[in-house]
Amino acid sequence: MAKMNLLQAINNALITAMTEDEKVMVFGEDVGHFGGVFRATSHLQEKFGKARCFNTPLTEQGIIGFANGLASQGSVPVAEIQFGDYIFPAFDQIVNETAKWRYRSGGQFDVGTLTIRTPYGGGIAGGHYHSQSPEAFFAHCPGLKIVIPRDPYQAKGLLLASIRDKNPVLFMEPKRLYRASVSDVPEEDYELPLGKADIVQEGNDITLLGWGAQIEILQKAAEMALEDGVSCEILDLRSILPWDVETVMQSVMKTGRLLVNHEAPLTGGFASEIAATIQERCFLYLEAPIARVCGLDTPYPLAHEKEYMPDETKTYEAIKRTLHY
Repeated sequence: MAKMNLLQAINNALITAMTEDEKVMVFGEDVGHFGGVFRATSHLQEKFGKARCFNTPLTEQGIIGFANGLASQGSVPVAEIQFGDYIFPAFDQIVNETAKWRYRSGGQFDVGTLTIRTPYGGGIAGGHYHSQSPEAFFAHCPGLKIVIPRDPYQAKGLLLASIRDKNPVLFMEPKRLYRASVSDVPEEDYELPLGKADIVQEGNDITLLGWGAQIEILQKAAEMALEDGVSCEILDLRSILPWDVETVMQSVMKTGRLLVNHEAPLTGGFASEIAATIQERCFLYLEAPIARVCGLDTPYPLAHEKEYMPDETKTYEAIKRTLHY
């Protein structure tokens, strides 16, 4: 075991993957000698050379178009989009090419070896162009997998699994956790399953569901609720697409209540999909309406970031409302 923060765990996963498979290559804006804007790709160019870790022009559509071509010809590209907010110029390439390549060829060729890494989310005073959470845009598109880690241990295992998965994966990294804390991470190679939720904490009265940096928020809210005698079960979805319906169902059938928390705006957020599915499957088990604690329906505000965030206080209040329904 080694102590790593989220950035170091991601860097370690990339080194592990590039060492194990010479077809793995990393590219994006400033990822080479500079090591990326957050330093997630530090020293990769030194270790593996400019042919396997290199800078691209500042064109997100070009980065993913290039990555699609590489993946279709047998390479294992790990393409970085510098901020999740900048992924939209590449939206057409991702949803119309990456996600559909296997389907439109009848399985004759695909880009399943492609992994797209991008930091997302707020909490760093980055304003409205460096703080967005765009996961729901891509969750609407069959053919992709969407994976979001919550800590360094999860980050390494999930990233290695994503790189080796035979489907294109959008790997979204909660940037406010990059240097927030350290945890024990195995130095050896390991993978964590994609599409499988993780039970972070068991409880009996209400299920709290989230992903990424919001898991810490749920844990703080659960501690506040525990002082009122409320036992919270906490689930980390980990994979947005596909998402683990069965594990969420089993938890809700036990607790009778569900609260979903995400940083993206409320309207059209992925919590809506979860709520619709769970009320359809678990209607007779529910003791209260499914609660959603999400970001506000507004562009991400710099001056009012704290007001925007679905923090532990908002979550705790929603837990009380749900329990007292």
